[in-house]
Amino acid sequence: MENAPGRPARGAGGAVRQNRRVSVHQITDPDDDRISDYRALTDVELRTRWEPPHGLFIAEGELVLRRALRAGYPARSFLVDAKRADQLADLDTGDAPVYAATQEVLERATGFHVHRGVLASFRRKPLPDVAEVLADARRVVILEDVNNHTNLGAVFRGAAALGIDAVLLSPSCADPLYRRSVRVSMGEVFAVPYAKHERWPAGLDQVREAGFTVLAMTPAPDAVPIQRLTPAQRERAALLLGAEGPGLTAAAQSASDVRVVIPMRRGVDSLNVAAAAAVAFWELGRDDPPG
Repeated sequence: MENAPGRPARGAGGAVRQNRRVSVHQITDPDDDRISDYRALTDVELRTRWEPPHGLFIAEGELVLRRALRAGYPARSFLVDAKRADQLADLDTGDAPVYAATQEVLERATGFHVHRGVLASFRRKPLPDVAEVLADARRVVILEDVNNHTNLGAVFRGAAALGIDAVLLSPSCADPLYRRSVRVSMGEVFAVPYAKHERWPAGLDQVREAGFTVLAMTPAPDAVPIQRLTPAQRERAALLLGAEGPGLTAAAQSASDVRVVIPMRRGVDSLNVAAAAAVAFWELGRDDPPG
């Protein structure tokens, strides 16, 4: 079954333009094989076993899927609330089918209430290697064992907003393209290049050899307050952060050049890793020109 054309949309200056016809395939069975990409989206263990090996990821929300398309990720399919099918009417969906279903069917298939009403399955692109990412970067953030998807997404959003050029991940970090990471980042995981270190923490030598100063974030009282870093230490900084709770391993700290701390008050020992990252990003780039 196919839907009628989408409603007219307003373009630049408020002018009305007619959207093209979108072919929408109605789904009535949550077990329909055509939407198998979207099954059990709340099962983290299942999704992390399924998505990377099959070369796909799921984007949730119209803004996020549009950013994925602009970043050049090829769409496999779209799945929308039947009441919102016309939201995609201005998109070039290419050969990717558009499926629509009621909220009840969507919830039974995905495992949660799809309140944003729009999902999409995309093909992953090959990851660049560490050397390629470092070649075009001035400042980077390196994450060790950050396996909370919410924190990971928030770090990417902060990196995009506050002048960090790339993200490097230890082998045990969470997947930046997992649905929750993508959603929390508001799609900024598509805007910031990232790569994975295969050797850890030995791979930090490669960062240093590329001309970066590795700054290990720690609440240790003998660490250098981040606002007291020298201009040379700030210029090409590689900020190293660890997981929520345990923080950086001793091996990672030993492999760094400088241990730095964000001074705390009122007896608070540290910040959430995403909050600490944002503060440090701003501090490192505080003298950069705007824009």
